[in-house]
Amino acid sequence: MSHNRAMESSTRILILGMDSSGRILQFDRNAAAVLSRNADDLLGRHLDEMFPGAREPLLEALKAGRERTAMLAVETPASGTLDAVVTVHPMSGGAADPAAPGLAALAVIRVPVPLADRFVDPAVIRRALLDDALPRIGSTLDLELLARGLMDVLVPHFCNSGALLLAESHIDADEPPEGPDGPQLRRMAIGFDDEDTAWDATFPTGESLVYPPGTPHALCLESGEPVLRALGGEGAARLAGAWRRPPVADLLKGASMLLLPIVSAAGVLGFFVCTRNAAHRQFDAYDVEIGMEFANRASIFVESARQYSRERATALTLQRSLLPTGLSAPSPVEVHHRYLPGSRRIEVGGDWYESIALPGARVALVVGDVAGHGVKAAVTMGRLRTAIHTLAGLELPPAEALERLDSLMRTLGEREPHFATCAYVVYDAVSGQCEVASAGHLPPLLAPPGGEPVYLPVPPAPPLGVGGDGPIVTREFTVEDGTLLFLYTDGLVENRARDIDDGLARLLATFGPGAAARPLEELCQAALDGVYDDQHRDDIAMLIARLARIPADHHATWELPAEPAAVRRARGLVRDRLARWDLDELVHPTMLLVSELVTNAIRHAGGRITLRLVREGGLVCEVFDSSDGRPRIRHHDDEDDMLESGRGLHVVGRLAQRWGVRRTTGGKVVWCEQRLS
Repeated sequence: MSHNRAMESSTRILILGMDSSGRILQFDRNAAAVLSRNADDLLGRHLDEMFPGAREPLLEALKAGRERTAMLAVETPASGTLDAVVTVHPMSGGAADPAAPGLAALAVIRVPVPLADRFVDPAVIRRALLDDALPRIGSTLDLELLARGLMDVLVPHFCNSGALLLAESHIDADEPPEGPDGPQLRRMAIGFDDEDTAWDATFPTGESLVYPPGTPHALCLESGEPVLRALGGEGAARLAGAWRRPPVADLLKGASMLLLPIVSAAGVLGFFVCTRNAAHRQFDAYDVEIGMEFANRASIFVESARQYSRERATALTLQRSLLPTGLSAPSPVEVHHRYLPGSRRIEVGGDWYESIALPGARVALVVGDVAGHGVKAAVTMGRLRTAIHTLAGLELPPAEALERLDSLMRTLGEREPHFATCAYVVYDAVSGQCEVASAGHLPPLLAPPGGEPVYLPVPPAPPLGVGGDGPIVTREFTVEDGTLLFLYTDGLVENRARDIDDGLARLLATFGPGAAARPLEELCQAALDGVYDDQHRDDIAMLIARLARIPADHHATWELPAEPAAVRRARGLVRDRLARWDLDELVHPTMLLVSELVTNAIRHAGGRITLRLVREGGLVCEVFDSSDGRPRIRHHDDEDDMLESGRGLHVVGRLAQRWGVRRTTGGKVVWCEQRLS
């Protein structure tokens, strides 16, 4: 809600000419009206008589040859004691006035205009309305802040009370231009110069309403022209009855009402409602002229803020639709995320996060940040998310996945420059090993249980899409169960007022001793403390995981020699293990799958072979060998040839829910997964 109870008024400028002793030789019309009941009484008086303490700045100005300013009190016949800003300008020899010999200085005096007189002088109204505050207010692109600022100018400088109403269809693109009863309007802000709380209750900010045809408000909206009405007699009472709001009769009794349309290339956006009560001068043609000049200038600001708000809403909707709706991970790994859009003064950014469960009790944890803001950044973020899902499905090592993303960003940059940062972590919940790679991103934070938090020393690499000679490198770490892994974007640790090193130090303190035992939601909230109030905050993406291995009896690993007898031994090992797991219905198909995978490894790889069974989500069978050649299904027309070559993977493809291949530092892994009943 916006309301204005400001009691300050506009300023009036008075000018006095004096000799070197401070005796008044000249004065303007404003000075005569404010400082004396009889203008002739001003001549010959000393400045120090009316402004006690004025002699000192006068002498200093004359001595230094430069202007001097002081805040002094002045007694006025009509308004009592006023605070005045007095600036003394010494006159140079060439600037002396022949009509006033001895003129040594000019005193420019700024005094507040009494509330009762603030609508009397058109020049004062024009200056306060158009010159003083409007340029400063127009710099904001936040529609709500702009509305409040515009009302703070209108009240008290132009009217006693007022409101700004905009058409819903111009605020929200999804709203129809006109409803069955007429155009829907939203009251963006109100203003009033007294302490009567009935204004807020009667004209609530944010209210949507429709004005009936034939009313002054509907006429202003239809015509795009100013509408002036006097609410004397029963005028206010009739409005109160039509609107079913009894307080309107007292609030607007005897008021003068002026509606100022806000017009842009898109049409009539809305209007200002301005009212002066019966104690002040009613609006006239000159007020209409000044008011329309204000409304025309304000329409430029409103249109800019309206377009920005729509574009920001579009980008925010697009970004939210592209962010993941759910995170997947192995059952012992607890994952939590937080996404905080940038402040209303910052456009939507391209921060994103992912947690993708991989076969064999593994998970890919990713956080990235597309440079720039707006719809383009959100679209690029969506492309990267799609690509990272594809690359995760190919089970590429983190460094290779980021290299593929870098190639994509360079391709996108051929039309328009793009770059992004990204941190990519793969955690194996069987071995407890983490593989980490980063492209220009801030280092992941690791907080072991009972230990001090550290930033992982990941070798730096250029951001995606920038290019450069530095390769992206994968680092491997083994972590103990209960360790926290925290990935984040730079909006969390850096802003205009705080150095990034201070932000990183604050984050380390958040994840200090005891943090590993705290709930993840509580840690996310603690990391965001102090961030919400930043008016220039960038958007923030955070991904936190509590890492833990699956139970030891949920996986089994065996070393096998590369000889035909190993196939029979592998079948026996699998049969016994599945019996211990009470998975008798999977014994036969799993034995067939293991036979084909082990046979394939013996025939094409050689060397030692590792067989691993993992019971996590499904039943995964993995065969590790030392060859980096990728097996593929071969299609032959001759059935006998197929028995000799490629039959094994046909069997795997038929029996398994899914299968795949991933590279390791020592060769590759061929795996297949079956669904658990």
